[in-house]
Amino acid sequence: MSVIPDRLPQLDSIAAERAVRRLDRLTKPPGSLGRLERLAVELAAIQGQALPQVSPPAMLVFAADHGVAAEGVSAFPQAVTAQMVVNFTAGGAAINVFARQHGARLEVIDVGVATPLPAGAAAHPLLVDAKVRSGTANMRERDAMSRDEATQAMAAGVRAAQRAAAAGCRSLIVGEMGIANTTASSALLAALTGEPVAGLVGPGTGIDAERLAHKRAVIELVLAARRPDPADPLGALAAVGGLEIAAMAGAFLGGASHRLPLIVDGFIATVAALVACRLRPSLRDYLIFGHRSREPGHELALTALDARPLLDVELHLGEGTGAALAFPLLDSACRLLAEMATFDDIGIDAAHG
Repeated sequence: MSVIPDRLPQLDSIAAERAVRRLDRLTKPPGSLGRLERLAVELAAIQGQALPQVSPPAMLVFAADHGVAAEGVSAFPQAVTAQMVVNFTAGGAAINVFARQHGARLEVIDVGVATPLPAGAAAHPLLVDAKVRSGTANMRERDAMSRDEATQAMAAGVRAAQRAAAAGCRSLIVGEMGIANTTASSALLAALTGEPVAGLVGPGTGIDAERLAHKRAVIELVLAARRPDPADPLGALAAVGGLEIAAMAGAFLGGASHRLPLIVDGFIATVAALVACRLRPSLRDYLIFGHRSREPGHELALTALDARPLLDVELHLGEGTGAALAFPLLDSACRLLAEMATFDDIGIDAAHG
């Protein structure tokens, strides 16, 4: 499949070793900055630089709709996806706030918004039109999309990562917007892991207990009808996934091909990362998990990727917000390596100090 890089660059063990040696000479007890030190080494290996840099970051928000919203699985109507895209272009969403805070390059990529956007938003410089189709099909009735459409959406993600790299961004934060996308993510996670639906489906945008039970029942019906094959991740993605999930998977793969550290957001982004890792297992080396969300399926998705997130601040928003909140930790790890004095700098013999 041409959209997926045939091979990803290997981690740079020499750069990692140099980072370790410098860490051991900094004016502090060895290992005293804990995970921050390990993060610095990880970033050095990813970027192939003993003194890595993650600023400026790129923030990519992929937007698309889901036909399964017709089954009443969300607290909000499908039109809210387009309304939130308008909010992104107006600068009013949470991810806009964090983009300004971190000096990030923000793109909103429409890969499948069903409701037509008003002219002002559609022509806004933040918005990229990469629409594959106007939302997925209702996966209770048929596959969400074709394999070719899933591939096209992945290609849109790869291109977005390439634009970020070309613009000089040094890390990637990937987020999403799409009413009913926790339903698609839950179905896809169940398909890929074999985990029971009951344990991984959460309230998403805030549905009540009755609708939550309905949502679980819909996903069970979808899985029985579509029968996605866990050994065929692209086929599973096409059967029960989403266009923005496919695009995020492509963005992860495209970013890794440019040695960009990839900060993974919450539940939906983690499921997209799982799909991408099933397609290219070496991608896992490039993933840094920003936070643990309140969606119950997120814990299972993290376990499937053997991941330990940096933060747990009880988020369940999406948009890339949890990854954005974790970004300063990566920036601090880089600054630690580059700016902290060594024992040599201040004339102390650490071996006898």
